[in-house]
Amino acid sequence: MKSIQAAGLVASVLALGLAPGCKQLDTRPNVGPCPVAATLYDASRVVELKGIARHENVGFTGSVEGIRAFCRYVGKDPIEMEIEISFAFGKGPKADGNSHAYPYFVAVTRRDRSILAKDVHSVNVQFPAGAARVDLKEKVEGIVIPRATETISGTNFEVLVGFDLTAEQLAYNRSGQRFTFNVDNGKVPAPAASPSPAPAGPPAAAQPAPK
Repeated sequence: MKSIQAAGLVASVLALGLAPGCKQLDTRPNVGPCPVAATLYDASRVVELKGIARHENVGFTGSVEGIRAFCRYVGKDPIEMEIEISFAFGKGPKADGNSHAYPYFVAVTRRDRSILAKDVHSVNVQFPAGAARVDLKEKVEGIVIPRATETISGTNFEVLVGFDLTAEQLAYNRSGQRFTFNVDNGKVPAPAASPSPAPAGPPAAAQPAPK
């Protein structure tokens, strides 16, 4: 990951570097819990639409299925983290080709959601012939969060993951819409009619009573 800079925290200017990897771990226990790693609802999915929101107009899609976080910090050391992101990617009827690049972000924030640092990555997905879904795991290593003092724990921070969306894709997610499936070109077949009973004939003429 690229190196990025974070804002000040607790009267200290903190640098949040994203290094090639973490140091070798020792056997001492962490001095506090790991930062929460999560995805934002607004950015947890991406839907490529080529027309109105119907299934036949869907191109490539993606969703964040889960995040696992691992961290290490002892004494006055910074918090060193890595995360594993589980993605599910889809290929709809309007998808162009068998491969697609999905940009996503990893951001470190305070618990009040003010951003300290953010970096954008991309995962290139190749769909095998005939496959409409691919599941992948991406590992992001070397997330380093300096601490102003040794009393600051991981509970003061969050690591947030999501797709790097266009304005239109973000608005679609925030609207809560889901694309709909077409059924017989939009026509729902009418239920079969029950057979009608045969019409009754005219009443038989009354016969005179025998004398």
